[in-house]
Amino acid sequence: MTFISSLQWKGDHLLLLDQRQLPHQEIYLKQTAIEDVWNSISALVVRGAPAIGIAAAYGLVLWSQHAETNEVSTFKAELRTQGEYLASSRPTAVNLSWAIDRIIRVSFSLPTVEKMKEAILKEATIIHQEDELVCQRIGEHGLKLLKDGDTILTHCNAGGIATAKYGTALAPLHLAKQNGLSISAIATETRPVLQGARLTAWELERAGIDVTLITDSMAAHVLKTKKIAAVIVGADRIAANGDTANKIGTLGLAHIAQAYQVPFYVAAPLSTIDYSVPHGDAIPIEERDPKEITHYQGERVAAENIKIFNPAFDVTPHHLIKGIITEHGIIRTPYEENLVHLSLPDDKNTEVHS
Repeated sequence: MTFISSLQWKGDHLLLLDQRQLPHQEIYLKQTAIEDVWNSISALVVRGAPAIGIAAAYGLVLWSQHAETNEVSTFKAELRTQGEYLASSRPTAVNLSWAIDRIIRVSFSLPTVEKMKEAILKEATIIHQEDELVCQRIGEHGLKLLKDGDTILTHCNAGGIATAKYGTALAPLHLAKQNGLSISAIATETRPVLQGARLTAWELERAGIDVTLITDSMAAHVLKTKKIAAVIVGADRIAANGDTANKIGTLGLAHIAQAYQVPFYVAAPLSTIDYSVPHGDAIPIEERDPKEITHYQGERVAAENIKIFNPAFDVTPHHLIKGIITEHGIIRTPYEENLVHLSLPDDKNTEVHS
């Protein structure tokens, strides 16, 4: 199988796959400053919660490489400021602030600016490398839910280009392919930016995995008439009670899956769980440029002088979620209890059942 990398660190700059150009062109944009990374995250050059977090970590590396002060207190203050700046690029995906906080935490105890700079680069590299293993483990746990010949339905893109490798929701498909199993996918197009059509379908076809593309509005008909083993989606933030923010349209899909008794799963690393947020109503929902709805390929397709509402995410309540597939197992209800239980350092390798 051939995997394409969404991020490549090159020692003094970062290369980001411009996902806006897919599937027609595979173009990498050179990032040499933290401002480049902020713009790329905001403009969806890089997207997918884990990939955003990795990019932000390298954004702090780029800033640190250009920082001229040798005064520790000054460097620390500016590092915090730059971290807040990066975190403002997209408000919903918690992996962004998680990676930034992790970089700050490991570097703040060090005695010199030089050692802090070394620690920032080392931790960014570790975050990048860890994500590949995390996604592989998510895929292994997810694959236990499926059997040869199954079909899953997925929404948006939670594949390899949204992470370091394998993806989250798509990881079971990639691992099935590696293990000689035949598991196919139905992908929604994912309006308004078409991540399913442009990215998920492209990624799976490129990997030799059977994929069928449908419009978002076809999901109910497909779940009613086709034999779908499960709906598996990714996540941008999971609240402490299991409520999950994901690409707009996920909430409706979860309700439809429940109506037709198709199990609905969320696949995400533990870093996507935000224990500071008690429930989904407290998750900030990003609203994006109205042109994503009113225009297509630069041409206006909607009537003039109308109001536009363009939330990028919605929140699926935990009672609609059959399980949350993480790198350490599948979390099941009661989520508020089991999410905390799974996060304990001495209990990392067991599946938590209801």
